[in-house]
Amino acid sequence: MTQAKTEVPSECLLTDLKSSDLMDLVDLKDGSKRSFRDFSDSHVSESIRDRVKRTYFTMHTYQTVEFVKNRRTAWLRFDKFRAPIMSVLERLSDVLDESDPDVDVPNIHHAFQTAEGLRARHPNLPWLHLTGLIHDLGKSETDPPDPIPQLERIYTPLPSSVGLDELRRFFPPRQIMAVYGEPQWAVVGDTFPVGCAFAPSIVYREDSFHLNPDYNHPKYKTKYGTYSPNCGLDDVLMSWGHDEYMYQVLVHNKSTLPEEALYIIRYHSFYPWHDGGDYMHLCNEKDLRMLPFVREFQKFDLYTKSESIPDVDALRPYYQGLVDRYCPGDLEW
Repeated sequence: MTQAKTEVPSECLLTDLKSSDLMDLVDLKDGSKRSFRDFSDSHVSESIRDRVKRTYFTMHTYQTVEFVKNRRTAWLRFDKFRAPIMSVLERLSDVLDESDPDVDVPNIHHAFQTAEGLRARHPNLPWLHLTGLIHDLGKSETDPPDPIPQLERIYTPLPSSVGLDELRRFFPPRQIMAVYGEPQWAVVGDTFPVGCAFAPSIVYREDSFHLNPDYNHPKYKTKYGTYSPNCGLDDVLMSWGHDEYMYQVLVHNKSTLPEEALYIIRYHSFYPWHDGGDYMHLCNEKDLRMLPFVREFQKFDLYTKSESIPDVDALRPYYQGLVDRYCPGDLEW
């Protein structure tokens, strides 16, 4: 795929931006500061805490090499439906990311908050504004009546160590589901490599993987697992989620977004790497070159979350223009 050239030199993106510089974008009603990505039990309500923990524990039980290969086969045929970007974006109005302790509003608000934060800081990088808008676009919603048939469809056989009653408790009635029928643990949250040892900086690492069939696999539990030193992240099998799916959708549909944009979309949820510093032994020169772009994007993905709701109708024409420029028409999903 031929990528469009970035409108201005890439170095313009790599500003010396500190987290504190973004706090003015966070509009808390009481004027107080807030922390982000705090997965402790101290600062969130019990319902949010349980929601987040349930999502990650289920994810860390079922995201295996076998599962990821299964989902890639199922989803990368791009035969589900055809629709334009802005139409799919509207589906985020019904999605609440259950892995996120910082957000309790639909994902469409977060999409525009991220995009507008990037637009304010980097006005000459329209491709980056669009990246902010669509980075979570792999999420959508539906509502199957019972999770067990779905789990049996996507993970056969189900691990015998987890009972069906326990699984149903993980998926209460009216559970928001994502990506056209996937459970949230197969769509949202931090991503991580499968096929090698689970790194220390993964959320809930110490007590959430013990039921994962790969946890004690003689090959997969080693540092390099099935990979070679500095093989490059593009050759690493990541846990299945919206990052990889959206990246693959854009490549399949020949988007002209630059390489930096596609890389950001593919790895923005890989927090154990770009934030935790793990898995550097798998990175090649390209990954190290792209890391500053991902880290810059991450600041806006994280710190623009606020109680202020963007005026989506007013912003839509600008972003429609960017869609028409970089990924026009109906896409195959």
